[in-house]
Amino acid sequence: MIRISQLVIVFSIACLSFCSTVLAEGYLTSIGKGADQIPVVVVKGTPYEMGKQQGTLIKADATEMIQSLMKKVQTAAPERCSNASLDAVWKSVAPHTDPRFKEELRGFAEGSGMSLKMLQRAHTMPVVMDYSCSSIAAWGSATKDGHLYQTRNLDWSMGLGVQDYPCITVYIPKNGVPHVNITFAGFIGANTGMNAKGIVLSEMGDSPGKDYPFDINGVHFTTLFRQVMYDADGLEQAIDIFKNAKRMKKYHYVVGDGANLRAVKMLAHAPDLVIWGDNDPNDELAPAVMKNLVYQDEGRGAFGPLQKVYGKIGAPEMIDIACQIPIKGGNILDVVYDATTLELWVSYAEKQNEAYQRPFVHFKLKDYLK
Repeated sequence: MIRISQLVIVFSIACLSFCSTVLAEGYLTSIGKGADQIPVVVVKGTPYEMGKQQGTLIKADATEMIQSLMKKVQTAAPERCSNASLDAVWKSVAPHTDPRFKEELRGFAEGSGMSLKMLQRAHTMPVVMDYSCSSIAAWGSATKDGHLYQTRNLDWSMGLGVQDYPCITVYIPKNGVPHVNITFAGFIGANTGMNAKGIVLSEMGDSPGKDYPFDINGVHFTTLFRQVMYDADGLEQAIDIFKNAKRMKKYHYVVGDGANLRAVKMLAHAPDLVIWGDNDPNDELAPAVMKNLVYQDEGRGAFGPLQKVYGKIGAPEMIDIACQIPIKGGNILDVVYDATTLELWVSYAEKQNEAYQRPFVHFKLKDYLK
């Protein structure tokens, strides 16, 4: 006869085994409620394993988003986004793309059931499209508590509908730094994100449509950001990754370090890279610069509001300023980070309600790293 105590032990072992399997395979949860609910995918393991977990967990939304996006961009921009054009772009960028990203994409195809070719095309589409965004980083004496706060406004195209597929992905890699990607279902590239060492990334696109066809012989920032989040344990290491990258097109980047309380702004107009620190008289926006603060708002008026709250900046103040400087009509995503405590507040546009018009939802990266 099996004793009750033996049953308890067997049951406990089974539960532990089941829980380990769940963790090993990743899981799907969410933050927010109702119309503000945002799926959160947590994956772990090798790049291929994490891609497969993610593709399996969000298969329906990812498939719908990718298929809808590709149909819309190929209708709106048939020359730039034809299958032949995007295949040529992938052939150009693939040699410069982190092998981990390519392995993750391969796993995503396996998990979701989508073809790898379609996913490659979808992930090269941003290479040939235009961006126009903004970012601010403030820390030390500029903030109320010394923490590093950073914004990221993603101003793109509401008509593409990607805002209707919000997705936050937490990566816990077998080798590398855990990180979070604030993205859209089916898109594993990073428009913005933060790693567990407090490195936070924002981008602004400077290549106008008149520059097309663009120089695409290099690494696109959406894959480069993932590389930085995987590998950088401090600002200097992040800067080195940007310096060593084969640049393409024209971009600005803001890179913050919440642990060591410092940030820089980069002008990355291929092949050149210019880096400015805080209060730099050589900054392109000088003399509208301040100590412990860097920003690029493309002339949309951030300096005045920043002066008013200087020394008192926290998450609410950053949210308020971020909501004053988007490109209205195309603001699909806004994020405010506290890179010191590894927290963020995020707002996705919903249908035609832009991100700056919607509530921000709170997320703590540490909650998913326990």
